[in-house]
Amino acid sequence: MGHDTFKQGELTAVIGDNSAAGTHQAGYNGVWSLTHRTEATNIFVPSVAGLNFEHIFDGDKCDRAANRKIFFEPRNAPMEFKKLSDAEAELHQPPTPTFHVESWTRFKLSAPHYLDMTFRCKPTQHVFPHGYIGLFWASYINAPEDKSIYFRNGGVWQQLCTQVHNDESTVKHKDDKVELKVREGIGDSLFRNFSRLRFDEPFYYGLFRNHIYILIFDRTEGIRFAHSPTGGGMNAEQQTSNPAWDFQYILPRYEVMKEYGFRARLVYRERCSRAEVLKEVAAWRQAAP
Repeated sequence: MGHDTFKQGELTAVIGDNSAAGTHQAGYNGVWSLTHRTEATNIFVPSVAGLNFEHIFDGDKCDRAANRKIFFEPRNAPMEFKKLSDAEAELHQPPTPTFHVESWTRFKLSAPHYLDMTFRCKPTQHVFPHGYIGLFWASYINAPEDKSIYFRNGGVWQQLCTQVHNDESTVKHKDDKVELKVREGIGDSLFRNFSRLRFDEPFYYGLFRNHIYILIFDRTEGIRFAHSPTGGGMNAEQQTSNPAWDFQYILPRYEVMKEYGFRARLVYRERCSRAEVLKEVAAWRQAAP
């Protein structure tokens, strides 16, 4: 178990596993804290995390009401933290007890304001009864005035701010026709509720004080956005809720012992125009191997 602090350019991040330390609660992994040179407040709710590997879901055993430990298996299963350099760390989760998925998540900071994430996973047993694997990440945002996420479809900017938890919470790509079978009687969840909005470019952004949070993916296939207005609980001091700006990675079919994965870039910088947002997206995608 462990965590460490990393600083590059304008960003300082605490990256860690599921262990507890100080105000950080056990059961939340990924980026425990992210601050900017011009914004000392952690964009993520300090007791939890951002880019937190939260769920493995199969439409059968992933029932929160029946078993929270299975529903939040990636948060509860053992995880190993390794510092690779002054700018990079990796979280390794051995095959989990229920879904038997092994994973590696690598985070790397770079100047002036980038945090890159590379995720790899390997299903090690045939335990998904409907033939698909769903993976889910949550980022709990620390009481922003604007709880919305913004993305694009057909050259038009879209805005999503769900009214309540589990209400039209998941946004599919415009060409995503994958239907995930769920057994009758399983409890509700964000990944089961769909917005009428769609995206066509694989990124979204949100606003935090005088800064902007842009999350870019290296693909559209399998990626879904998700949102909750209250996923991160309440902030009593600010008298408001902490929204969750989430995403999913869907494998409609899988092979045992085969690796799958994706890459993402988090841009956290002072607020900029939408034209600048598109430049950040284009620059990373053009530079990607």
